[in-house]
Amino acid sequence: MSESHPRISKAVIPAAGLGTRFLPATKATPKEMLPVVDKPAIQYVVEEAVGAGLSDVLMVTGRNKRPLEDHFDRNYELEEALSRKGDAGRLAKVQESSDLATMHYVRQGDPKGLGHAVLCAAPHVGEQPFAVLLGDDLIDPRDPLLSRMVDVQAREGGSVVALMEVEPSQVHLYGCAAVQATGEDGVVRVTGLVEKPDPAEAPSNYAIIGRYVLDPAVFEILRKTEPGRGGEIQLTDALQMLAADEQIGGPVHGVVFKGRRYDTGDRGDYLRAIVRLACEREDLGPDFRAWLRRYVTEEM
Repeated sequence: MSESHPRISKAVIPAAGLGTRFLPATKATPKEMLPVVDKPAIQYVVEEAVGAGLSDVLMVTGRNKRPLEDHFDRNYELEEALSRKGDAGRLAKVQESSDLATMHYVRQGDPKGLGHAVLCAAPHVGEQPFAVLLGDDLIDPRDPLLSRMVDVQAREGGSVVALMEVEPSQVHLYGCAAVQATGEDGVVRVTGLVEKPDPAEAPSNYAIIGRYVLDPAVFEILRKTEPGRGGEIQLTDALQMLAADEQIGGPVHGVVFKGRRYDTGDRGDYLRAIVRLACEREDLGPDFRAWLRRYVTEEM
């Protein structure tokens, strides 16, 4: 089927959070810069955006987030030192982050929630659809999610959210979607959304995870959205309005993700993500897996 809507080219990454769950490590270091093996978590997210064809990336930052900008900038002194040593391998790794995408930055200022962070992107995005990627969710590149969401939005218009089935007892940790089946496997129509509902009141066990492709109509809704749960402007509340009336900005669809996802926003899952990714690395995996087996067998 031919595309009937303009294909997106811009990605927005909210990165203004304080990272309080990782204190004291995040007292002076942005949580997005915490390493997952040997690469900061935020780089995985930017790589995902670029892999889906979105090379124009706006990062919404806050105070003490300057290391994010430095990471995606050139470090001429370091590059020159590595070049003099003939260390081509490490030089390529250093240059990789600065060559990934066209990076832009805007400060959120007041920490008023995810909806407000997305609204900060309005001047950069303009009147075109755009993607939002949350840095706490790392999606394995072998299980493409964002690229399929972009395809669905290009075909159907409106907005698209990423969904994942969770245990009913976990629904209260997420935004939750009411859905209707479509004729396409893994794609549903979203008819309503609730932010972190009580499990007894949840419309389903489809949880929203940190990937969105949004129609620019969401900006006008966010400008009028009052603070909701937690006293913050919730993106879920704006999406609920879009889902309730597609005349505003088109329909809302969901892509159900069943692949590998690494949650780095939780300390336990952060550690599990490091172990999983280290085990799968060709340069680290064999020795690390052997050590892990010995550790589990002998020490545990």
